[in-house]
Amino acid sequence: MTIRNRLALWIGGILLASLVVLSGVIHYEWVEQQRLLKDPRNQPMPAWEEVGEIILFYGLPTTVLLLVGTWWLLGQSLAPITSLTRAAERIHIHNLHERLPMRGTGDELDRLTVVFNSMVARLEESFTHIREFTLGASHELKTPLTVMRLEIETALRDPATPPAQREVFADQLEQVAHVAKIVDSLTLLAKADAGQLTLAQAPVRLDDLVRDSVADAQLLAGPGQITVELEACDEAVVQGDCHRLRQLLLNLTDNAIKYNAPRGFVKFALRRDGGLAELRIANGGPGIAREHLTRIFDRFFRGDPAHSGTIEGSGLGLSIAQWIVRAHGGEIHLASQPGIVTTVTVRLPLAVAPDVAKTP
Repeated sequence: MTIRNRLALWIGGILLASLVVLSGVIHYEWVEQQRLLKDPRNQPMPAWEEVGEIILFYGLPTTVLLLVGTWWLLGQSLAPITSLTRAAERIHIHNLHERLPMRGTGDELDRLTVVFNSMVARLEESFTHIREFTLGASHELKTPLTVMRLEIETALRDPATPPAQREVFADQLEQVAHVAKIVDSLTLLAKADAGQLTLAQAPVRLDDLVRDSVADAQLLAGPGQITVELEACDEAVVQGDCHRLRQLLLNLTDNAIKYNAPRGFVKFALRRDGGLAELRIANGGPGIAREHLTRIFDRFFRGDPAHSGTIEGSGLGLSIAQWIVRAHGGEIHLASQPGIVTTVTVRLPLAVAPDVAKTP
């Protein structure tokens, strides 16, 4: 039955109930009152009293019936839409296998559900093809890149290679390494999207990793005379993959150094906040425009400073960082005041057992 027919039946039922009440009032006024007036002892009722009785015995019950019926009718009509809305909200790029439930009524909402599920199925198929293409392409690219790297390294080791040619080979080797890094990042993200990556689950001393990252940052900051400071480092143990957490901190540290100003600063702070470990990494530099913040974690998206071509990067580091954080049940946010400070905040749930050995 269609929604239109169902609503028509419900409204017809409410109106029928109202007519039944009206019939009762009319019967009382025209039949019972006339019979009572035949008795000379009964005096006719004043008009205002009759109007009052009609309002009291018909108007009020009809109003209540219409209000209750309309409320119930709207509730019944909107309940399936509310249910479909909640189900649709659960569907996202990482949950395209879920489908909206069918009610089995054959109405417009069921047909809309069929169309929506078909659309989601096509999206899932498209994303699957994209992941398979990315995995296949990255796999096929690794072999020629490896061959190119080996041939260039062989030419560089050859004493007969002229100095001018060595410089060209060195530049080529650097570009090959850059492309290989992009291919590895694409492979990682494609496998993560396909659910082919599993994370180790072990207690990890996050404070040890942060201290190591500060030491790395101090080495990277040397050429730009950037000041690196560890403002706070509370003891924090999280449950997760030590290798991936190191990769997370390396990506964030590398960004903080690269997108900075000469004689700028990088500040690390790790604090416990209830059941969470909160890591903040702040740096100076040009910052990120407000209109770019919503896309900063998109793959291959890079802000204006990177578009100048003076800063090397693939635009995948923050995407990988976001995946690592979410895979550990955490959150990552980035805020920026251009020209003043840019701060990335990572919140990870603390492990239940706080006492573990120093992270290897």
